[in-house]
Amino acid sequence: MSSPVLVSFEPATGAELWRGKHGNVDDIVDRSRRAWPAWAAQPLANRIELMRRFANEVRKSSEELATVIARETGKPLWEARTEVESVVNKVEISIRAYAERTAQRKLDNALQGTASLRHKPHGVMAVLGPYNFPAHLPNGHIVPALIAGNAIVFKPSEKTPATAELLVRCFHRAGISAAVVQLLIGGPEEGQALVGHEGIDGILFTGSAHTGIAINRRLAVRPDKIVALEMGGNNPIVVWDTPKITDAAALVVQSAFTSAGQRCTAGRRLIIKASMYDAVIAEVKRLADRIIVGAPFDDPAPFMGPVIDNAAADGLTESFLYLLSHGGKAIKHMVRTDDKLPFLSPAIIDVTGVKDRPDVELFGPLLQIVRVDDFDEAIAEANNTRFGLSASLVGGSPQDYNRFWANVRAGVINWNRPTNGASSGAPFGGVGLSGNHRPSAYYAADYCAYPVASTEMDQPRALIGVGLRED
Repeated sequence: MSSPVLVSFEPATGAELWRGKHGNVDDIVDRSRRAWPAWAAQPLANRIELMRRFANEVRKSSEELATVIARETGKPLWEARTEVESVVNKVEISIRAYAERTAQRKLDNALQGTASLRHKPHGVMAVLGPYNFPAHLPNGHIVPALIAGNAIVFKPSEKTPATAELLVRCFHRAGISAAVVQLLIGGPEEGQALVGHEGIDGILFTGSAHTGIAINRRLAVRPDKIVALEMGGNNPIVVWDTPKITDAAALVVQSAFTSAGQRCTAGRRLIIKASMYDAVIAEVKRLADRIIVGAPFDDPAPFMGPVIDNAAADGLTESFLYLLSHGGKAIKHMVRTDDKLPFLSPAIIDVTGVKDRPDVELFGPLLQIVRVDDFDEAIAEANNTRFGLSASLVGGSPQDYNRFWANVRAGVINWNRPTNGASSGAPFGGVGLSGNHRPSAYYAADYCAYPVASTEMDQPRALIGVGLRED
């Protein structure tokens, strides 16, 4: 029986972009297991050199890769180009991180012996990638894992296989064996089979909380498998005492609507001091009204493109109507300009009067507003979520920020910066439904290799000084 076929469509046009057959999980994992020992046995310097060659291959293919990303996700070309830059930059960042986080160390030891700390790769790692950053986010797992000596099976989102294929081709053109980095095309069924496969030593996942929880539940009885989960957020941005209304509004709009709201760090909930409400909301709406929504290659360039597909657009529209019918006050309605394509206008809704607000990640350009009277209430509202990825305070004093930082539960906490601003030289991840305490980015080295402590002498030397009978 022939394999099923996966087809990728361009969100902005509905045109078919790519098609390919689903992969065979057993065959791919078996091939990885046979290839892994030789890769792990290579000197670290060799693996690092191959990663640098990979970066050069991406540079050479940068415009092709950016074009594919833009067509397959719908994001503007300018944004797709920044994603390609992140793919290239990840290599040197990961090399530094591996040296800092997993370097060999000599420790104190008795009897003139040696004590050391070294790290070993886990084996064959499954990387499950998302559609919003289909090159950068899986690459953030793949590169550190390869440096550490793991083999990779990369299962991209079924919505972005074309980008994944081109990314994997860059690894192969750099001289990395096609058995060491393999692409698994497929849908949820292939992903589930990969997660449960006996030949997989670890799962590195970026995606929704729903899928991440299912992976965690599936592997709860397998402590032998490393599991790193990055699962998004219902992120708060708090606007407090500041005279800079225009700047505050720009930070809110950047947080909420960059990438059409399809970032795990996007600002989902604007929590605002009541006395600032009218001025800030008026400016946020004025700026949101100016946002150009368009196709990736439009001129002038759009600020944001469509969401990933019609199902996502339908779900977001339904969510907006749900909030509206349960006490929400529309500041800016969500408008679907074409029923056949997933273009949505930025939407803003005041949900202060909505009881039992749904604590879900609405993955799109939908900003909810909550009005509060004091800073304690703002912090409590920021923490009124099971997620804990990103949070920002705009305005306030240094003392306010210290309180905010100390009391808000999130893995990324910013001051006078958008919620989606994170340093590439820092760890990235969250708590609660946002992750399982295995932050990625700079700390990806921590889950790509495990520490081995050793005490060593070149000859046996031992005696038992107590508790023995006389000869």
